[in-house]
Amino acid sequence: MEKEWRMHAFRADFNKIAAEHKISPVTARVLVNRGLTEPEAIETYLHAGYEKTHDPFLMKDMEKACAIMAEKLKSGMHIRIISDYDVDGVMSNYILLKGLEGASRFARISYEIPDRMTDGYGINERIVREAHADGVDTLITCDNGIAAFPALTLAKELGMTVIVTDHHEVPYNLNENGEKEYTYVPADVIVDIKRPDCPYPCKEICGATVAYKFIRALYKHMGLPWKNEDYLIEFVGFATVCDVMQLVDENRIYVRKALELLPSTENIGLQALLAANKLNGKKPSGYTFGFILGPCINSTGRLESAKEGLGLLLTEDETEAAGMAQRIVALNKERKDMMQTGLERAIELVEAYYEADHVLVIYLPELHESLAGIVAGKVREHFYKPVFVLTDSEDPQILKGSGRSIDSYHMFEAMSEIPELFTKFGGHKKAAGFSVRKEDLEKLRRTLNEREHLTEDDLIEKIHIDVPMPTSYPTVELCEELDLLAPFGQGNERPLFGELRLAVKEARYFGDQNQYIRLKLMNAEGKTAEAVEFDAKKFINCIKLWFPKEECAKMLKGLPNGVRVDVIYYPEVNEYRGVKRVQIRPVDYRKSEEKS
Repeated sequence: MEKEWRMHAFRADFNKIAAEHKISPVTARVLVNRGLTEPEAIETYLHAGYEKTHDPFLMKDMEKACAIMAEKLKSGMHIRIISDYDVDGVMSNYILLKGLEGASRFARISYEIPDRMTDGYGINERIVREAHADGVDTLITCDNGIAAFPALTLAKELGMTVIVTDHHEVPYNLNENGEKEYTYVPADVIVDIKRPDCPYPCKEICGATVAYKFIRALYKHMGLPWKNEDYLIEFVGFATVCDVMQLVDENRIYVRKALELLPSTENIGLQALLAANKLNGKKPSGYTFGFILGPCINSTGRLESAKEGLGLLLTEDETEAAGMAQRIVALNKERKDMMQTGLERAIELVEAYYEADHVLVIYLPELHESLAGIVAGKVREHFYKPVFVLTDSEDPQILKGSGRSIDSYHMFEAMSEIPELFTKFGGHKKAAGFSVRKEDLEKLRRTLNEREHLTEDDLIEKIHIDVPMPTSYPTVELCEELDLLAPFGQGNERPLFGELRLAVKEARYFGDQNQYIRLKLMNAEGKTAEAVEFDAKKFINCIKLWFPKEECAKMLKGLPNGVRVDVIYYPEVNEYRGVKRVQIRPVDYRKSEEKS
């Protein structure tokens, strides 16, 4: 899909900002592009620590939740944690489990994670009945629960205490005036930053952060000493990245600190997972959590049981951890292969039947149910449209699915306008999970497309360039300074730069399957830069589309050629045998316009 390139045009005295904060004018301009102009805001962004995170007691009913839990712990009750099966759920469960175990020597703490295939998302009636049969007195949810009406109604009927901690949208109905009327599950207490009456200032935190805040508040309420400031932060940061939270406010602080801690983690399971992915000794980034470690943990919940992922974090045996980590990495490889097959089929269907739709509803009966969300995300990237992917469930009359959205389409609100078409749904602006009657599939596709208000401009992905800058300009020092702005991700995008009319003097494949390509770029002044494209097929297909095939052939042989491209990129440091040098990483490119 062709993207629209836009240049940030914010104005400020970049040299003054650079001098005040001892940074380069380039970095100063990037900060201004992020809306940071005041000295205090810039200092906070560059150097803030835990002191800039928020008080847990700002969450609605946090004090009440702590009072209930403290009493249960002191009374030695059996408490069971119920989480979701994704990375956020696993990390939330781990945080509550370790925190509650550390808060009481008398209470019995256990956990449960629903099976994706047999249970579906979140707490359900089976889990509640089993907990009651096991003598559980108190249920505490994390990363789920806010929409679990049947399960929590049953729990209360059975006389159980229920504490909900969640970060998902509160269900609502629209009244005759189009106003939202919120409905709350019958829990003893609900801690959810998406409650409209919750004053907590950072609304975009994940379930693991809510769980962490609860444990911090509980220890303060009970007068217990906190182990240290870094305790549990790796798991908060891990979940924040993998649940695609905005990397702003305290989220950014937690993720940055988690990345600092990860190389020397004391968690035996994380050590083993790093080793199994050959990451020992490598500097981690948001990519490490989001695209390497996170998918490994997710694969357990998708193809086996998420309890295996949690078990890896809980084990104290190094040999056991190594074996578990190797198995999880292999499981993730299997998941990738299955996902790619599903993605290719989804793209075929869209191109054949649905390309005119603004909202894509894709039925893939052969797709493993657990992969619907991943495939939806990949299809969204390919077509830049909201995507709902559905597949068969154990019930032949019911389809299960996941959705992923674009900036201009609030997925949860769109679904909330037509609740009668779903047997179950939940989520937020960018993602959702749901079930629908098989007979309603076409009606769902038709209704979603009839009700959407997306413009053609909404369906064009925008890429914002921070600074027009020659690819030959970045130095190692500038790259390392730009790292002050990390971690990069949702809401805190990596700084991007651009240059027009670059000659591709040379292009050489590398990698065990020639899957990468190294480029030698030269600008109009004759200055060169080395670039690395990690999707060689994508780049070569573009060149063949834009230029005669003989020009592409000459480029690949390093011969003089007519290939000229405009490039959006970011610079990075490549260190080999102790020598650091700058390399360019293209983000997007297009054929250069001919000079008149």
